[in-house]
Amino acid sequence: MRRRIFLASATATPVFLSVWPTRADDYPVRSVRLVVPFGPGGVADLTARAVGRILGQRLGQSLVVDNRPGAGGVAAGETVAKAAPDGYTLLLLSNATAVSRGLFKHLPFDARKDFAPISLLSRYDLAFIVPGLSSFESLQAWLLAARQRPGELNVGTVNVGSTQHLAAELFRLSAHVDLQVVPFNGTPAVLTALRSGQIDAAVESLPPIMAHIRAQSIRPLAVLGETRSPPLPQVPTVAQGAGIEGFNVSSWTALAAPVKTPRDILARLAREVRELMELAEVKKELADLNVQARASTPEQLATLLDSEITRWGEVIARAGIPRQ
Repeated sequence: MRRRIFLASATATPVFLSVWPTRADDYPVRSVRLVVPFGPGGVADLTARAVGRILGQRLGQSLVVDNRPGAGGVAAGETVAKAAPDGYTLLLLSNATAVSRGLFKHLPFDARKDFAPISLLSRYDLAFIVPGLSSFESLQAWLLAARQRPGELNVGTVNVGSTQHLAAELFRLSAHVDLQVVPFNGTPAVLTALRSGQIDAAVESLPPIMAHIRAQSIRPLAVLGETRSPPLPQVPTVAQGAGIEGFNVSSWTALAAPVKTPRDILARLAREVRELMELAEVKKELADLNVQARASTPEQLATLLDSEITRWGEVIARAGIPRQ
């Protein structure tokens, strides 16, 4: 319960000082801020808002999304790392958080030391796509052409250091094929280049391109995850379509807090997230975004973050991507 201390000034004007408790049985007594390292309207932002709305209802307080876009999630990460560890400022973790460790020479935070993992929230797939009228009917056929014409075929992605860009580089390295990875400034530019024939293929997240797939202006040859994607059950994985065993890339979002946040508050948040991610309404709302609802334990999320930091750091080094 919120406790107030009344003080009387010389002019008899009442002043209220609020003492914010940090125990889970009192938490929260005011709105909670969720800092999102992306601009409004994208799939990560919409996921945060969908989950945040239900989480706020369960906590009995509003959960306010604070968009802090910027390369690698640096601005958002710094905001949360420096916030009071009281459960009232949370961070939307993502692939970008893991990638930033290997991509930037200097960061104002340490992704594993400054944040306390709470739970995974979602996963969504990436796809290897070609123009709708492409003559390539399979990923295997595309790779055969790339090997027959070394250095001639190219794959478009969004910005350098994005999950899509690094996934394309990992594909190039794993397939042992000589191709060019061409970054563009955003998904619309990638799709324009693909449809106009400037690039031969592209790697992109499914949520922003599903409408184009349904309209048949682009065609997926494979999804990049470990298993087939629920929105595209007929499309093989890279492992199935090209025989690249163990290839597994997907995007994800998760929830974290400043590292010194009280354990009972972290446990309360983790429990609430696990329960709400099982709700049919949450699963449907995320599925409508072509996103899969996923929860985890804090320990599982910590393991995922560690493995992603290691993997993408190695890809950045192997691909020769300059650190920023």
